[in-house]
Amino acid sequence: MTKKPTSGHRALSGPGAPAAADDIRRMIANLDDAKLLDIMALQPTVLDVEEASLWLSGDPDVFGAGRPLKAVAGEIVAIVSADEEEEPRPAS
Repeated sequence: MTKKPTSGHRALSGPGAPAAADDIRRMIANLDDAKLLDIMALQPTVLDVEEASLWLSGDPDVFGAGRPLKAVAGEIVAIVSADEEEEPRPAS
């Protein structure tokens, strides 16, 4: 019988597996606790988080130029990039 890890950390177990907080923090840098909780509420899979991370990196060659994001991955991108869209513009 295999024992479960007790450290509170788990290794990535496959793209269809539910993503844990540690998985999300490893794949998406500079994530505050509020955004992490918002993402966790979506119950994303590891694949959802990987797709969002690739999209956020801005590398269309890796992700596929013009390919739309799946629903949950798109919501993750919206959560992570929300502050970027709300930054005030410099006064002219």
